[in-house]
Amino acid sequence: MLRLLGAAAIAGWLLSGCAGGYLLDNSVQSFSNLTALPTQPTYRFERLPSQQHPSQAQLEAMADPALHKAGLRRDDGNPRYSVQVSAQLQRVLSPWANPWDGYGWGAFGVGHRGMGLGFGFPFGRMESPWYQREVSVIIRELPSNRAVYETRALNAGPWMDNGSVFPVMFEAALQGFPTPPAGPRRVDIQVGR
Repeated sequence: MLRLLGAAAIAGWLLSGCAGGYLLDNSVQSFSNLTALPTQPTYRFERLPSQQHPSQAQLEAMADPALHKAGLRRDDGNPRYSVQVSAQLQRVLSPWANPWDGYGWGAFGVGHRGMGLGFGFPFGRMESPWYQREVSVIIRELPSNRAVYETRALNAGPWMDNGSVFPVMFEAALQGFPTPPAGPRRVDIQVGR
């Protein structure tokens, strides 16, 4: 009985830690032609022909808070910049997947009551989901249409909730705007604070 209570306490502690959120690690690389944020840092979203679908509006809504946090203000009527956002999601095999999962080893035993032989058979296994995500932001100066800022963030992990993960990835991608550090970097941000 004491073991059962101990196991229940440990399970409760682990679950409470999961409910508190997790740290999302992002690989980020940014390129900038800006030296400072201008006096009127306004923007509008720009869409490619392939981005003319309802989910693009949802993606832009996920990027909007990160753009605002970076100091930009949306103004579709009088923008100084155009902003193009994109995201990719791909489900892949987990790097910790067991290629032998579901198969058992044969066993042979001899005891004082007889002999036995056992084999394992493949049973349906529960595969751990793993996702590779990438978000990108391109900022162009209007009316010249010259690209002044480009950034992307990559993440791989088991998190399935795009509504929580993509906004944080945009925040990571824009960290350091308008003068980000040179070269690739890791940006960790807490999800589910």
